[in-house]
Amino acid sequence: MRVLRWMMIFLLASAFASAQAQKPVAEFIFPPLSSGKALPGTQRNNHASTVVELKNGDILVAWFAGTREGAPDVAIYGARLHDGLWSAPVELARANKVACWNPVLFHTHDGRLWLYYKYGTRPSTWLGARKWSGDEGHTWSKEENLPTGILGPIKDKPLVLPDGTIVSGSSVENGKWNAWIERSTDNGKTWTKFGPITVPDSLDIPNAAAIAAGQEKPLPASETGGVYTKIYPPSKTTIGIIQPSVVWMGRHHLRFFARSRSRAARIAIADSMDDGRTWTQARFIDLPNPNSGIDAVRLRDGRIVLAFNDSYNKRTPLNLAVSADGKHFRIFRTLENGPGQYSYPAIIQAANGDLLVTYTWRREAIKFVRLPLRDVRAISAQNASAQRP
Repeated sequence: MRVLRWMMIFLLASAFASAQAQKPVAEFIFPPLSSGKALPGTQRNNHASTVVELKNGDILVAWFAGTREGAPDVAIYGARLHDGLWSAPVELARANKVACWNPVLFHTHDGRLWLYYKYGTRPSTWLGARKWSGDEGHTWSKEENLPTGILGPIKDKPLVLPDGTIVSGSSVENGKWNAWIERSTDNGKTWTKFGPITVPDSLDIPNAAAIAAGQEKPLPASETGGVYTKIYPPSKTTIGIIQPSVVWMGRHHLRFFARSRSRAARIAIADSMDDGRTWTQARFIDLPNPNSGIDAVRLRDGRIVLAFNDSYNKRTPLNLAVSADGKHFRIFRTLENGPGQYSYPAIIQAANGDLLVTYTWRREAIKFVRLPLRDVRAISAQNASAQRP
């Protein structure tokens, strides 16, 4: 009886520990200035995060920060999650008297950890730069500029295929917005480009919700608890698409999901049937997009999870949705739903199956969410039997 009792205690303790390990987490990576508990050196404006899981299970997050977006003092910062605690933010990259923008962290097939980022006074003048680390982000190489015409992954992580090919979503904002695909078969030593990819004006048709969103006026902060919610109305003309997030759909089929500035104010997709060498023109799906960044990831069971703002004109709420076919999505989690801006999500799947999400919290801080795989609503995955890349 004593042995049985101890066995039961052990099993219950193990189950409790497992449940605790898989408990959802939502936390600030660092306290914002408005909290009154900010760390020394905390910047006023923090935005555009990227997240990567390291080989030992640590999490590394990077973002850009400074006095305001585009200011000359804006640099790339990063923090590491180790044994459940976040390190203080440290500077990872800085440009000479111009702002840094949109860092992206990812591993290439050779095991190197890369930090790609942009620098310039505004998106139309961006140049691409990068650093690499051989010790999982403890030390970094000297920065190097990318070749002329190559910007690197523009916001979201690239897709790295089994043979090491990097398929990176890029874009240009200069008058019309155009998406591009940058592709490398040698771990980033050389690149080829495909594009531009955009949505034909003939497909840019607003629905009733988009038309109504164009008429909405922002509420004063006095009516929303002191927090102002900026309105991003649908465009009056078709400007285009940017910031594509690339996922594998099975065999040689890739798909990207892109932010749009359009009359329809919806997320756009495009497809490649040859591992990213050539692409279709883009088309809209049913999900709204208030001219805001998104990100997508294919789970190892075949489903696609998309992080996006479920609104035609505001960067709130911030939601997660799941799909079996990469076209029809169902929301299963709301990360934020209050006044303000909650935007520019980054999402990956960890080695243990958890979803890891980071995003901008009111431009003041970066938040981190760990969501157990069991919390992703079950959905019949039509292509779940396809082999994962």
